[in-house]
This record gives sequence, structure tokens and C-alpha cells, in this order.
Amino acid sequence: MPSLISTPQNICILRLSAIGDTCHVVPVLRTLQQAWPQARFTWVIGALESRLMGQLPGVEFITVDKRASRPARLALTRRLKAQRFDVLLHMQLAFRASLLARQIRAAIKLGFDRPRARELQWLFTNRRIAVNKREHVLDSFFGFAATLGVHERLLRWDVPVPEAAAAAAATLIPEGARTLIISPCSSHTLRNWSPERYAAVADHAARVHGMQILLCGAPNRVEREMGEAIVRHARQPLSNRIGADNLPQLLALLARATVLLAPDAGPAHMATMVGTPVIGLYAATNPARTGPYFSRSWCVDAYDQAARRFRGVPASKLAWTTKIEVPGVMDLIEVPQVTAKLDLLLASSL
Repeated sequence: MPSLISTPQNICILRLSAIGDTCHVVPVLRTLQQAWPQARFTWVIGALESRLMGQLPGVEFITVDKRASRPARLALTRRLKAQRFDVLLHMQLAFRASLLARQIRAAIKLGFDRPRARELQWLFTNRRIAVNKREHVLDSFFGFAATLGVHERLLRWDVPVPEAAAAAAATLIPEGARTLIISPCSSHTLRNWSPERYAAVADHAARVHGMQILLCGAPNRVEREMGEAIVRHARQPLSNRIGADNLPQLLALLARATVLLAPDAGPAHMATMVGTPVIGLYAATNPARTGPYFSRSWCVDAYDQAARRFRGVPASKLAWTTKIEVPGVMDLIEVPQVTAKLDLLLASSL
């Protein structure tokens, strides 16, 4: 397929959320920056996600806050319409993102292929990436670069960490300290494992491997209650930092950790950005599609088992984007499966 444009000068990326998906955008951005070092890049991004990505060099960020006042929304519209781009990479399927795409002036508005262009995204684009089936979300984003004629894949993030966050992380995780970070919650509560099982893994990590354990997460009620429950069930000491760290501080901690334990949620992809292996817990979602990119072999994968039990068919028969978010699905993952992954990972890193 011939490329759409030879040397674009102004490129706009539209990807508002969520944390994990914005993590997947970064290597595509890095690849395009290397291919076109003179190009100007603008990223229309969500307010929360901008707190993590906002320090990326060579990028203008336009932040979108869903809770913004009417005057702020009007100011955003004026700002979007004041610029013109050679190409818009419309990398989000949500209808609200497509409404923003209407306001972005670009000669080429590149979106997903028609089979994947859910929520009527295809109505808001004039070009589409090639059709590909059953690929990881990060790989699907590289389809945008390929359609622009850039076929190299630069799997590099290099998201800057503020000095203060790095210094605080070094205090909490000294050099050489084996550390397990548990980020126990997804924003989709049916993807969450039980506190008793998290506590059992934490106890195993501390007792068998001498690891220090940090609980990390967002300052909301669900995560705070989860953290408190894990502490109650744990028999070994651990540090509950849920609600204590912002996104750059969490990234700094993940960069120093030995391993992260998490369900399908943004921290799994943040750990990938800084090269920390992830033991991912996957039953409600498919790790082949949304798992931590470099750690899929370390994931505990009960997705096929969930498909057979709750959908009556093997996972191969389900649509690629199917989520099995039903009560009890995460109970398919047993503690010995997780501790076995941890034992093997630590043995392989000796």
C-alpha cells in the first residue's frame, strides 16, 4: 500500500484515554519522531493521562478535561480550530473522541479500518489503516505508522520522570532491594482479584524470596478498601501506599521495582514503559490483546477457561475484543499459579 503522505510537517494524535492505551501510543510517537525529526507533533490527550505523558519532549499537548466548564470547552474548541495539520491520527474509538476529531482541521484524518471502527468512528475519518485481525492493541496502533509509510517499529518510551519523584522512589526502594509492587485494582472492578489471594502472594514473596512489598494505587474508595483488606489478610509486613503516589511517582517506583503484580489495568503498561516485568492476572480480558507487551509469558492466563465456563465456547470462538467481566471470573486464577510465575521469574533473573 503506498503511503498517504511523504513528509508531513504537522501531525496531530488524538488519544484521550486510558492510561494503558496512551502508554501504547508512545512508541508509535517515538517511531514517527525518528522518521520525521523536523515534524511538529501535537497530542490531544485526557487530563489525567497528561499528568504522566506531559513531559515528553518535542510534543505539544492539548489537554481535554471531561469535567471542564462550558467556557473551558469553548476555549478548547477555539484552540483546536486555530491549528491546521497535515494528518490527524484518530486513535480512539469512543464517540466523544470523534466529536473532538470533527473540530480538528486536517487534510488527512486517519482512523481504524471499518471492521474495527466501532462507535461510528469511520464517519469522522477520510482514510483508514489496513485491516488486521486479532492483534495486540499496541500493534494495532503501529498500523497508523505503517499507513503513513513508516514500517520500522521503535519500541522505546523514555517517558521523563521528575527528579523529585525519582529521589523519593530511591528512598522507598534502595538499590538492590528485591521489591514486589502490587497494584491490585482496575477501574473495571470485575477484573480485580480477591484481597485474600493478593495477601497470600505477598506473604509468599516476603517469606520465600525476602522481598519487600508495596501496595500502590489510586486514591479512590475501591482501591483504598482493597488495600486495607490486603493488609488485614497479610501475615508478613507490607507497605500500603494506595493513594499516596501520583502517576509520575508511581512510574518512578515501578522503574525501581523487581516485578509488578496487577490485573488488566494501566500500571501494567506503565511498568512495561520502564522495563519492569509484570505478572498480569487475566481472566476477564485476553492478554494476547491487552496484556503487558513484553511480559505476556509471565501473565496468568485464564481467559480461555473463562470463555468456556461463562460463554460456553473456547476463546478462539469469541470476537477479539470480548470482555468476560462477570462475577467470579477472576476466581479462576489460583494463588499457586501466581506464586509459580513469581518463583520462575525470580529464578530466571538470577
